[in-house]
Amino acid sequence: MVTRTAQERRDEEKRAYDAYLAACPARKLLDEVSGKWVSLVLVALGDGPQRYSDLSRRIAGVSQKMLTQTLRTLERDGLLTRTVTACVPVRVDYELTELGRSLRQLLAGIKDWAETRFDEVETARDRYDARSAAVTIGSDGAG
Repeated sequence: MVTRTAQERRDEEKRAYDAYLAACPARKLLDEVSGKWVSLVLVALGDGPQRYSDLSRRIAGVSQKMLTQTLRTLERDGLLTRTVTACVPVRVDYELTELGRSLRQLLAGIKDWAETRFDEVETARDRYDARSAAVTIGSDGAG
């Protein structure tokens, strides 16, 4: 019988999750957490517990259906908790879990990068579009 070291077991576990492989469960998780609504909800919840209506107002453009689906997915994945308080009307609050806070840190950095670097990206897009248009038209004027 061959006995594996703890390091060998850890290395094997790491190989078991390879998001480059189509069948990897980590790939599905990566797909879920990289969605725009997930990012915005998690970053918004970094300010503390919020009600559904607060999130809906804060995240412009999200439909009721998408916000509900996103919150359910995040709760299922253990990234947030949903607390129902019995009162009239019933109060429902959403709050990040420790796992959700760890992901929020990463996504907040990406959000901040997008907000501070958008002008550079827009300039790059304009340059690319201008080059692409020149190549498409070509010297003979055919497009």
